[in-house]
Amino acid sequence: MLVDGKWVKAWQPVQKADEKGRFVRQISSFRNWITPDGSAGPTGEGGFAAEPGRYRLYVALICPWASRTLIARKLKGLEAMIPVTVVNPTLSDEGWAFGGYPGADADPLFGARYLHEIYTRADPHVTGRATVPVLWDMKRDRLVNNESADILRMFDTAFEGLVPSDLRLYPADLAEEIDALNARIYDRLNNGVYKAGFAVTQEAYDEAVAGVFEMLDALEARLDGDYLFGDRLTETDIRTFVSLIRFDAAYHGLFKTNRRQIADYPRLSAYLERMLRLPGVIDTVNMDHITRGYYSIKALNPNGIRPVGPAHVEALLAAVR
Repeated sequence: MLVDGKWVKAWQPVQKADEKGRFVRQISSFRNWITPDGSAGPTGEGGFAAEPGRYRLYVALICPWASRTLIARKLKGLEAMIPVTVVNPTLSDEGWAFGGYPGADADPLFGARYLHEIYTRADPHVTGRATVPVLWDMKRDRLVNNESADILRMFDTAFEGLVPSDLRLYPADLAEEIDALNARIYDRLNNGVYKAGFAVTQEAYDEAVAGVFEMLDALEARLDGDYLFGDRLTETDIRTFVSLIRFDAAYHGLFKTNRRQIADYPRLSAYLERMLRLPGVIDTVNMDHITRGYYSIKALNPNGIRPVGPAHVEALLAAVR
């Protein structure tokens, strides 16, 4: 991780745990917003106006948080507006690296070897992990935001004047309900699988796994329409999908969330396929990067052996493509 702008030790998945051995996720530190006119958003400062070709998105295809932003970019038609750089899926001793793997890019802006160099360019004294996604302002040479939830909402509204869309991922009339369900899904599923996989005590693991499957059971029961809010696609569906598509291939085995697979849930399985068939969504899913990346985590898989399959995930992706 970075301490006062210096990389101080080899990357580790768990930087912090609480007194009961629960994994504690780092809070994102760059929280400016792109807005239609450059006015300040809910956090941070102003000066980041929506303009074509001004911003670049750094992502890892392994990462569910980064994939949220890629899906929103696709669904809102922003591909030509916001170029993307994909990092190497294998986590090195210095964290995310550029190039060196099929589908991974060199850094086109600064020729950086590692993502943490982008962070120290933004703040020479930054302390913390260098995470994805990163939204970079190429005009001001600034890191705008590294919080996926913020970027998801920016992409929903900031560029409407340039790329109009009938889709609203965070509609005002559902905002309170979306926020409430997002919080539950984040705690028990999105982050819950990580709390299980990175737990350092049995108590922390047992608690996390119980939460994961309580949430999956609740989502299975809730899905009596196409999406989590009936027939309306929202950001909550994106936030849920990115965990579901990784579950059977990575979380079930590596993170020991192995009570059931998504394949054991009929409604969630149909929902997963429905999400994959939305325009452009399957283009954000690279199962090679996902399994290569997760199974490269030495703390959980020291020999680096990547399992084959699962066959039903391969079959689903092939059928949708």
